[in-house]
Amino acid sequence: MTKDVIVSISGLQMDVDAQTPLEVITMGNYYFKNGKHYIMFDETSGESGEQTKNTIKIADNRVDVIKKGENSVHMVFEPDTKNMTFYQTPFGNLLVGINTLGISRKEDDLNINTKIDYALEVNYSHMSDCSIEIKVKSKEDKDFSLH
Repeated sequence: MTKDVIVSISGLQMDVDAQTPLEVITMGNYYFKNGKHYIMFDETSGESGEQTKNTIKIADNRVDVIKKGENSVHMVFEPDTKNMTFYQTPFGNLLVGINTLGISRKEDDLNINTKIDYALEVNYSHMSDCSIEIKVKSKEDKDFSLH
């Protein structure tokens, strides 16, 4: 895997609209350290223009998603585990519960594909069953593009 990668993150909220996934495709940086994959990329808010720094850390049976910016959060996904965190917004903090139902990952020298199924709670109330798919593609992959 090269340092320069394309990152695609798509997600579904089953209780909201299971037919319309949200997707972000962007350029990012990748490295592998201490048995973990690290993917870093910046995201710009369409409303405020604020920059958010994102780090995704993928280990054997755990995925961390860390966002630092206007909205900040550190979400931890571990199978059969409920993790609590605060989602920080300009309007105040929300207590978020993430009950990870499963993580699957396929990888080769040029790609890492990770799928996470989880139940999302906000302030101890079930909000939605969700699925997120994280695809990381090396710049060396012959199919490398932003299409």
